[in-house]
Amino acid sequence: MTPETVTTIGRHALELTIVLMLIMVVPSLIAGLMISIFQAATQINEMTLSFIPKLIATVLVMLLAGPYLLQLITGFTLELYSSIPELIG
Repeated sequence: MTPETVTTIGRHALELTIVLMLIMVVPSLIAGLMISIFQAATQINEMTLSFIPKLIATVLVMLLAGPYLLQLITGFTLELYSSIPELIG
């Protein structure tokens, strides 16, 4: 196994992690921004008001994008397992 191979595998794993994280975090950030704008406009300063919409957005993304995220993780893992003979010898 060469250093380039290790670097390539690590880069691919980091790219996959970033994609998975962005898919989960961006909708929550958008919901938080919308609630913050609403709170600023109405001058309501309630901490739980921003928590519940973020939680709902995250759960909805997990329900809708869950199979796709699982497919990405499974594909990476299967690709990694299938390349073990090439990596060893």
